[in-house]
Amino acid sequence: MSKILEKIVVLGFPPDQYYREVTPKNQIILHHTVSSRGVKGDYNWWLTDKRRIATCMILHHDGTPYQLFSSRFFGHHIGCKSSFLKAEGFVDYRTRNLALNKHSIGIEIDSWGGLVEKNGKWHPAKWDNIKRKMVANTRIKAIENVTLYPNGYRGFFGFESYTDEQIETVKELLLYWKKKYNIPLIYHEDMWDVSLMALAGESGIWSHTSFRRDKSDVHPQKSLIEMLKSLW
Repeated sequence: MSKILEKIVVLGFPPDQYYREVTPKNQIILHHTVSSRGVKGDYNWWLTDKRRIATCMILHHDGTPYQLFSSRFFGHHIGCKSSFLKAEGFVDYRTRNLALNKHSIGIEIDSWGGLVEKNGKWHPAKWDNIKRKMVANTRIKAIENVTLYPNGYRGFFGFESYTDEQIETVKELLLYWKKKYNIPLIYHEDMWDVSLMALAGESGIWSHTSFRRDKSDVHPQKSLIEMLKSLW
């Protein structure tokens, strides 16, 4: 038995919140939650949405993997619009998003994601309707564990760093799913921007940013990239 299976905490998601349809898997897609509600908070938030939006795993900051449903099944976690897929040249633009969700496994890393600096401190971002831009949410305690991007990444210059424990758990899950589903753990250099290979269903590991320009999960943290390259 794989050691990762011993670490998994099974939460159990209501059957009407995901699709209990067994489908072949060939992609693994990395996300982060853009919250600090904790795993239970993310779980409860998804319960308020009847569109069956969810990933099978959420990773706590300490690396503990929480399973909502089996990786054999699926939920909506990519969210590509048909208009976008049509513009990218896909003739099956009406059904491609569903197909991508069916044949991929999603992992959510619990993290605030993009941050905004104010008075020398980094806070989670929030949308300001008056300024029409993201601003620092100073009601939330400043984040200490920050990865900086001097040239910016997807509109942010700082992100909450993924913990070493989270990255190690991602590694263990990737190795387990490689064996279980024969998914090649190919590192795609173009995964940090929208990739036609990802949209076409090319096998391997991808980021949510590989599929959508309006997303910033996950960010290209050096230690995450090093881990992914070590599997290749």
